[in-house]
Amino acid sequence: MTFHRLLPRLSLSLAMLCAGTALSAQTTDPLAPTGRWTAYQGGRAELPPMGWNSWNAFFTEIDEEKLLGSAQRILDSGLARKGYRYINIDDGWWIKRRTSDDRLMIRSDKFPSSLTVKGDPSFRPLTDKLHAMGFKAGIYSDLGRNICSQAYSTGEAQLPEGTVAEREVGLYGHIDQDIRLFFADWGFDAIKVDGCGIRAFAADAERVRNGQYRALTPLIDQASTNRSDIPAVKALFADINRSLARYNPDGDYLLSLCIWGSANVRAWGKDVGNISRTSDDISPSWSRMLTNYDSAARRALYGHPGSWNDPDMLFIGAGDFDERHLTEARSHFALWAMMNAPLLIGADLRKTPQALIDIFGNAGLIALNQDAAGNQAVVAFDSDSLQILVKTLANGDKAVALFNRGMAPVDAVLTADHLKFRADRTIALSDLWTGARSSFAGEMKLRVEPRQTLVFRASGEHALADGLYLSEQPGSVNPAVDGVVQPEPDPTIYRSIPGWRSTRGMGERPIYAGWGGAMADATPYNQPLTIAGKPFASGIGVLANSRLEVRNRDFTRFTAQVGVDDSAGDGGQPVRFFLYGNGRPLASTPPMRRGMAAQTLSADVKGMTILELVARADGVTGNAVPVTWGDAALRR
Repeated sequence: MTFHRLLPRLSLSLAMLCAGTALSAQTTDPLAPTGRWTAYQGGRAELPPMGWNSWNAFFTEIDEEKLLGSAQRILDSGLARKGYRYINIDDGWWIKRRTSDDRLMIRSDKFPSSLTVKGDPSFRPLTDKLHAMGFKAGIYSDLGRNICSQAYSTGEAQLPEGTVAEREVGLYGHIDQDIRLFFADWGFDAIKVDGCGIRAFAADAERVRNGQYRALTPLIDQASTNRSDIPAVKALFADINRSLARYNPDGDYLLSLCIWGSANVRAWGKDVGNISRTSDDISPSWSRMLTNYDSAARRALYGHPGSWNDPDMLFIGAGDFDERHLTEARSHFALWAMMNAPLLIGADLRKTPQALIDIFGNAGLIALNQDAAGNQAVVAFDSDSLQILVKTLANGDKAVALFNRGMAPVDAVLTADHLKFRADRTIALSDLWTGARSSFAGEMKLRVEPRQTLVFRASGEHALADGLYLSEQPGSVNPAVDGVVQPEPDPTIYRSIPGWRSTRGMGERPIYAGWGGAMADATPYNQPLTIAGKPFASGIGVLANSRLEVRNRDFTRFTAQVGVDDSAGDGGQPVRFFLYGNGRPLASTPPMRRGMAAQTLSADVKGMTILELVARADGVTGNAVPVTWGDAALRR
């Protein structure tokens, strides 16, 4: 009889753990406990940012009148009172970099207030005006020497001018100088940092060959994570972060990463900035919205207070999301609210119809997005035609969205199990579009029309009476190490026809790395959680050689059923499970293999603020086997 069968319940004390597993935070072992929450905590983004950005409406043709006109509409419409506070200038604001001192020069004909100060043109009068209106101000730059419009624009509208050197307006080689200019001198509060400059200016690029721009060896290959220099990209963001901290001593800033889901940023963006793009640019088409939505929808464990998934700005107000397509516009907004995505309006608000303003201003949906618990919705039911998303709110209520992705109506069944509520108790629903109230016990039938998203706030009695499953609180779970050492493209993301490329070439293949990342209520490869034939409706699925950080707020006990998931390809690979509290060992298991019954891992965690869940598979150099933390929960 094997040792693990002699210990069906294992909750080991500190003294029983061997010294070799009590690794200090000072070691280089990435699975060693640190006793710290290591996701990004710089800047100010305890809640997903809300506001407006110029790009979707104006591309490079932004000016002061357009910007202030949209800001004024946010004030006049009441949207400012509902949380919309960032007014962000995107590409198109600069005219050149002055070569005598490398100072960036503003396109002052488009921003006349920049000339109302002595000396060089300055954005300080504009940011002062926005601050006086109650807003925060954001600006745009790029990691490279050059910027996205210089790489891809088909016209000359508001592109930088002058010599090759004068047209190098990106951050590369000027990070500290530019960040100081933006924040200390000009008074901005946020920056969006694009990545076209480290992607599109290779020596063989047409615009480099014809002498328009200097070559810069690409650090990012959007089509291949293997051809991207991830450490170099991270190093550039590290320099940016150092400068942001230096010139914002109060910590009041926002850093937006915009490298479009490439270079495996969907895994590490949470450690580097406040919001991180999970896909390429959105466009005002339903199919492209699906791509952007899918890039974030299953990444609930990678978004937290302070570091949010960003599937790109809202495109409500154009194309499939204009005033003639209110169903689609409502779905777009509801999905972004459920995913805790930034709610950044991309419309020319001077002309936006009231029906769309009403969508932006839906107080119930804004409350879901801005809920203090910071839990991104988890996919509770998944199919190509309909999905059910559920998120746990700070007061214990649930938000639930039924999303019809297709062109045919769906007769759906919402169950208490989807909500993790008791089936034998009444569940109350409030429709966040209509205000209608209803209730059910067990299950409820709902018709979801094509492209419609029904959204409810639900209250009921939790199935776990004395606590919360970890999968109900993804905002408190950080996959500090998710076990993925060989990143793979995620095949579950919808492959649309990019508007900028149409049907040229062979079509967009899976390009966004993240397949195999940690998931709530599913394995890393989107299979049901199962250990030795026993299914778990709740739990965390992750690869072995992983370390999960869990924030504990006033819970006193941790419990889980752990083991190698039945979906593991290598049935002989042994995995040991460890639980740490504030860096100290609390419990562990002997080696476990596929087919072995789940082991109970539990410990008293009263007073411990950070728990760490480690699954270790020694001797594995590639991606290890999937493991399941079944029914993992914090209890009172």
